[in-house]
Amino acid sequence: MDFQLTEDQRALRDGVRDLLEGRFDRTALRAAVDASERAGAAALDRELWRELGAAGFFSLALPEADGGVGLGLPEAVLAFEEAGRALLPGPLVATFLAAGEIPGAASGDVMVTAADGPLVAWLDEADVVRGDVAGAVPARSVDPLTPLHRLPADAPREDGGPFLDGAGALLTAAEQLGSAARTTEMAVQYARERVQFGQLIGAFQAVKHLCAQMLVRAEIARGAVYAAAVTGDPLEVCGAKLLADDAAVRNARDCLQVHGGMGFTWEADVHLHLKRAWVRAGTGRSAGDAEEALAAAL
Repeated sequence: MDFQLTEDQRALRDGVRDLLEGRFDRTALRAAVDASERAGAAALDRELWRELGAAGFFSLALPEADGGVGLGLPEAVLAFEEAGRALLPGPLVATFLAAGEIPGAASGDVMVTAADGPLVAWLDEADVVRGDVAGAVPARSVDPLTPLHRLPADAPREDGGPFLDGAGALLTAAEQLGSAARTTEMAVQYARERVQFGQLIGAFQAVKHLCAQMLVRAEIARGAVYAAAVTGDPLEVCGAKLLADDAAVRNARDCLQVHGGMGFTWEADVHLHLKRAWVRAGTGRSAGDAEEALAAAL
């Protein structure tokens, strides 16, 4: 398969990146994190949510006749990859999937969340909740910008739904891919700036190996995510989510190692990527279940 982006797809990716850099840059991210720490709970920026809706973020896949942009899943993957890169908070996937079905979701006037495996994100703030969330209780979230509720262990689970094997799982994988690519860039940039023992740390072979492995993980995940976006095959989506989860978590850890002691501080952004990657990896189908599904299909 040829995964080179078309001119229109590059323009879409660049447009989403410019939008997020202008509206949710590092300063805005840190302000949201600090505000959530002071308040004890994250609050969604409703104005930003509506701006995303006005820009067509949630209606990318809706037909033009229904007020959408008329694009497909590959283009949606590019947009969500940028969202993951920027650590954009909120139930983006659930709201995107609800566009065209729930009034106001496409325009960003309504925020939608959904039962997604054992965890439900943004349950208290959501305007619409999809799925059975009876008995959900607040759960401590490691990510300061993703409040969570946990469903009872015996709660009914949707088998093969969009969050497990469909577009929801793929778009979550795309967010993981964006985060994995971003932490690779952060590690390489720091290795080019930080001096120890009289030379840049990027000159040390151990650091080079870490950065190279991060790039390999991100690019393997990218191939899997882009391929699954083209085929839409549930098993390929399953594999893409596994690879993207692994790339996001392990790249964030390696990025933290490249940063050394600085990476462990609150001021560094590395821990935010790692915590979000952990939360995303815990949504939808578990890694063990995904591996069993892939093994059964061999």
